[in-house]
Amino acid sequence: MSDERYMRRALDLARLGNGFTYPNPMVGCVVVHEGQIIGEGWHRAYGGPHAEVNALAAVEDKSLLPKSRVYVTLEPCSHFGKTPPCADLLVNSGVKDVVICNTDPNPLVAGRGIKKLFEAGAQVKVGVLEEEGLELNKRFFTFLSQKRPFILLKWAETADGFIAAADYKQEQISGKLAQRLVHKWRSEEQAILIGSRTALYDNPRLNTRLWTGRNPLRVVIDKNLLLPQHLHLFDKSQPTVVYNYQKQEEQESLHYVQLQEKELMLPQIMQDLHQRNVLSVMVEGGTFLLESLLQANLWDEALVFKSLHKTLPAGIKAPGIAYGQLQNVQTLSPDQLFHYRNNSFNN
Repeated sequence: MSDERYMRRALDLARLGNGFTYPNPMVGCVVVHEGQIIGEGWHRAYGGPHAEVNALAAVEDKSLLPKSRVYVTLEPCSHFGKTPPCADLLVNSGVKDVVICNTDPNPLVAGRGIKKLFEAGAQVKVGVLEEEGLELNKRFFTFLSQKRPFILLKWAETADGFIAAADYKQEQISGKLAQRLVHKWRSEEQAILIGSRTALYDNPRLNTRLWTGRNPLRVVIDKNLLLPQHLHLFDKSQPTVVYNYQKQEEQESLHYVQLQEKELMLPQIMQDLHQRNVLSVMVEGGTFLLESLLQANLWDEALVFKSLHKTLPAGIKAPGIAYGQLQNVQTLSPDQLFHYRNNSFNN
């Protein structure tokens, strides 16, 4: 039970890096000596020190490390990247007891970190709160196992099941609390994807102005490059990728990516985002794009706001979820939030 207690603390620390560590996973680390936490840390931002580095640096008396147990949520890295290998740091610090939540599926690690610790004579325990760790870093694990970003669908629909008015005119369906929550989600996902109709009729900024956090990569599908250049998407205020069939071109913060096979548009987009090290993408519509992903079974989770009161005399029907399993329902007056998960395959 004590192992679970300290690992849960490490998982809580790891969550503090949510939205800042991409394309790295979230990792937390706790150092325990005789039942007392003497150091802890987490991976705060991509390119910065890893969780183990921060946790060991927080230990005032380094002579206690050989007699301490270190809890880390992901297998310590064994390769040189932006920072030196954390497995080497633990070994060189004299650590002899390590508890790990999840092994790292990254081919650059994949058991090598554990092997280094074993070869140095350390005791290693793996799999403590493994399921919680998989949930925490589901985007990272999906990216590596499925060779694509984690795909989160999001939309709002009226009480009578419409996602937009019949003429596509912008309608505010969800309440202020839902709007603020969406901006929080944007800060936690690496990219936001929309179709050309949403870009044209809603003219979204796709930033996090209602929340404190990083702006995501903006991604839009504009097959024939018909979107007008005065839209917010083209203001170069944040990195933007435009998928199309017409041209390949890179401008400042604006990249045009030419797709080759029209029948495989969505897989091509996901493959390109994977090559760009985009771990997650939130899809904010519209209906055609959302339904295309649902029909292709190319999604992982869906978050749907359903208004309790807003109705429309006519409109565009909201998508239907065929393979999704409802996880929970929250009331965020004047809306309800439905959370679905695609359980047709294991991420």
